[in-house]
Amino acid sequence: MTGPTPTDYKYILLDERNVPFIVGTTMKVVELVMAKMAYGWSAEELHLQHPYLSLSQIHSAFAYYWEHKQELDADIERREQYAIQAEREAGESPFAARLRAQGLLK
Repeated sequence: MTGPTPTDYKYILLDERNVPFIVGTTMKVVELVMAKMAYGWSAEELHLQHPYLSLSQIHSAFAYYWEHKQELDADIERREQYAIQAEREAGESPFAARLRAQGLLK
């Protein structure tokens, strides 16, 4: 097994599957980008939410994203489709079914 592959970005490495992650963490670049998309957080807010990440690491991850936008956007779409499919397959939770039966959930 080989180690992570360096990139042109000081704080970004590629794992054995070529997935970019932030050096010294298990945070994938795509996960950080998805948090920004979902919550609209600035780099500073992401730093507050993830204090183990430096602002340099966060900005490096965003720079990597913008240079590899098409590839990472495709990964984000794949992840969203996987979540939708898993939700469909799981069906309604027993708790939601009980609330619906009691008229507490539409």
